[in-house]
Amino acid sequence: MVKYISIEKLNLLEIGSLHFEKPDLEKFPCLQYAYECGKIGGTTPAVLNAANEIANALFLKNEIAFFDIEKTIYKTVEAHHNVKNPSLDAILEADQWARQYAHQLLIKKS
Repeated sequence: MVKYISIEKLNLLEIGSLHFEKPDLEKFPCLQYAYECGKIGGTTPAVLNAANEIANALFLKNEIAFFDIEKTIYKTVEAHHNVKNPSLDAILEADQWARQYAHQLLIKKS
């Protein structure tokens, strides 16, 4: 069960300025992998995103462990055959394939 907390709305005018730092890619390997998939292009970013969404949804339901998210993303992207210059239909097809593949990986694990 997901629990929600009540927080104040973010008012950027009151904050004035934000400070960002370069992310630690060793600490956040999935972010590094997302950058790599973005550079590969084609249908790969859609596959990564779909696998991430499936794994996170199951994690939030307490059906998988946190580290299963990363494993699922890697395995799904590695099993995917990238289409370099995809049509919208090819991207949507890759997305659906990745969702089914990731879900099957996680169901077998359970």
